[in-house]
Amino acid sequence: MDIKEKLEQLAEEVQKNMVNPDVDLDVCFDESCGIPYLIVRYVVEEHSVHEKRIDIDKEYWERDVKDLANFVAFQIEQFLEEIDSVEYGGE
Repeated sequence: MDIKEKLEQLAEEVQKNMVNPDVDLDVCFDESCGIPYLIVRYVVEEHSVHEKRIDIDKEYWERDVKDLANFVAFQIEQFLEEIDSVEYGGE
């Protein structure tokens, strides 16, 4: 399996496991991207948009798709916790 196929599977896996409907994911894994990455977009109460880029560094390319999906899910979880802390004062 080449890296593009693996990243396509990763995108499918992450989308499938997303439980928060307010989170949008954009995936860039073609040659124009350089390092493959995901953009996570989260809209808080329809007025505040937060974005985070998660790079999929070369060191992760050899990992299993499930491991990569767990890595991405952890990054998204941390991102959402940061937003909650800023938006709601950590409530």
